[in-house]
Amino acid sequence: MIVERTENPMWLSNAYLVADRERGTGVLIDGNDDLNPLLEKAEREGIEISHILVTHPHGDHIAGLPEARAKLGNPPLVAHADTAAELDDEVEITLADGEKLDANGIEIEAIYTPGHAAGHLAYLVDGSDVFTADVLFKGTVGGTMAPGASGFDDLQASVLRLLELPPETRVHPGHKEPTTIGDELAENPFVRIWRGIDSTGEEEVTVWDRPATMKLWAPDYDGGNKAWIVFGDSGEEAIVGGSQVVRDL
Repeated sequence: MIVERTENPMWLSNAYLVADRERGTGVLIDGNDDLNPLLEKAEREGIEISHILVTHPHGDHIAGLPEARAKLGNPPLVAHADTAAELDDEVEITLADGEKLDANGIEIEAIYTPGHAAGHLAYLVDGSDVFTADVLFKGTVGGTMAPGASGFDDLQASVLRLLELPPETRVHPGHKEPTTIGDELAENPFVRIWRGIDSTGEEEVTVWDRPATMKLWAPDYDGGNKAWIVFGDSGEEAIVGGSQVVRDL
């Protein structure tokens, strides 16, 4: 199996070509408005794209898909039913948790991973590579206040579920570079706390003019930071970008 990635320099979002060179078949996973290198690779290698898999409907992960799909002869879009509803019935195949798709010999298993988006799917390909989009990244996790997010509890449960995969499983996230399940079990600061290895902090901060307690301040994939906070006025937990946090240092 070959995996090729493009990264949009503005959004730092990834799109992927996953292919079986011997069979001459493959799939695209997500759009980032920078798909031409993947299409050119498929054409050079004689790879027929049978499906386009969509993890969730946020703009930085679907940009350029209509144009790419037209160039490829309109292979079917695949997504969760909630994502299909967001995309105005463009999705032809919906997958629920645990359902599998045979993409001309490539086995795709859908793993329902809500939190960052209600209809978020991760895709496990041939049991060896998982495409996690905006749930699990190298050293961090997805935010829970994006449009359509289903919240902290869902996000935490989704991350911990992905970490039940074998440690050698390769992780291909929706932003920046790949990692492995084993590396995230050992090194991801959110995961270490959720597994009971490290302790939370208790720093008092302000987020969107609301008082909050910050449980964790950690690096993010874009060179900034991400924070796990608990709002003081509601008790709601959330994961937010560091730029939203006002610290009294």
